Amino acid sequence: MLRRTAYSLLVLALASAATACGRPAPDQETAAKARGPITIWLSNNAQEVAWGRNMVAAWNRSHPGQHVTAQQIPAGKTSEEAISASIIAGTSACLVFNTAPASVPTFEKQNGLVALSDFPDGDSYIERRGGALTGQYASPDGKFRQLPWKSNPVMILYNKKIFEKAGLDPEHPRLATYSQFLETSRTLVHSGAAKAAIWPAPSSEFFQSWLDFYPAFAAQSGGKQLVEDGEPQFDSPAGRQVASFWRQLYAEKLAPQEAYPGDAVNDGKAAMATVGPWAVSAYKDSVDIGVAPVPTADGKSPEDTYSFSDEKSAAMFSACRNRATAWDLLKFATSAQQDGKFLEATGQMPMRENLTARYPDYFQRKPVYQAFAQQAEHVVEVPNVPGSVDVWQAFRDEWTKSVVFGEEPTGTALRRASAKISTVLDEYGDPA
Repeated sequence: MLRRTAYSLLVLALASAATACGRPAPDQETAAKARGPITIWLSNNAQEVAWGRNMVAAWNRSHPGQHVTAQQIPAGKTSEEAISASIIAGTSACLVFNTAPASVPTFEKQNGLVALSDFPDGDSYIERRGGALTGQYASPDGKFRQLPWKSNPVMILYNKKIFEKAGLDPEHPRLATYSQFLETSRTLVHSGAAKAAIWPAPSSEFFQSWLDFYPAFAAQSGGKQLVEDGEPQFDSPAGRQVASFWRQLYAEKLAPQEAYPGDAVNDGKAAMATVGPWAVSAYKDSVDIGVAPVPTADGKSPEDTYSFSDEKSAAMFSACRNRATAWDLLKFATSAQQDGKFLEATGQMPMRENLTARYPDYFQRKPVYQAFAQQAEHVVEVPNVPGSVDVWQAFRDEWTKSVVFGEEPTGTALRRASAKISTVLDEYGDPA
């Protein structure tokens, strides 16, 4: 049996220690019906914090006996580590509005999550709000332990001024096909307009593939996840085309092999980036922004092009003693009205269908976001599988060696990554 990674061993040790050293969990039946004060956690994004405090103030004005306190997620190396530690201690907030889908299997392993499906209207509310997008967020047993809240669909953001400097048409960029993207990238770099055409992180952290490989694989495969029905999907023609495309970018020095110590687009060192709509406000004072879909081998139409969602969910944690209040607040916070306020405050896409039709005034005033809203209709999530982090790490290790640094053929790397991931999945599925 494959030896578990240090991360997995830590998670298992923490999960087993929770009952020994943590605060006793509340009785589930009592908690499910209880109402009263609760605490929620928000990310440290200033725009999200402002929205969250306003949302909570609106709730508190009309629910004096069910006071909500909003805090930022406690400091830690990552939000996920801070949340995991709070599960052990029994000190989690009732709701966390920054729950990464890749971490949900870990939190579930720690018995840290409340199944939202167990509320009488749990499934119906989640499915009605998110429509066809919601199925990817159910756990293997079919229950929702996260509410898909907001997405940042990954697209190609480019600097129009750098394109113009390179002699390219910034209003009609040739980026739709792999050959066009490569030709445009060569022009950008060889003209001296930018040091790099695009500069994703070349490092091997498990999540880095979400901004290079995964959007491209979602697009080229027509919306496949990394793993489906317990089987890796990327050792395939689509996966090999994506790997070959990125290998060529690195081989021709159009994408650097070293990490950039800052924001390469903001600093004018890279002409393009794979990012979500959060970047629009970040670059509005420094970059003249253009947006294009992720390229595919033959140039699919935008309405048929999938990408990675870069979604964050809202989840309820098992330390919560007033879960009826928490569920009502979760529905209040993700109502059509509050979703509109969240969109206005952050530029991030609520996980709802037909965003441009639902919030037409916003997209008329801010047309640069329309492309992201349309892309949000065609997004792919990380697979909800046990050992999710180990699965992604196994993939990233092979990608870095092969695609970024060219140490082995890309086809060999994909086969090896697929075999490793299959072993990880088998291991997590083995109760021994």
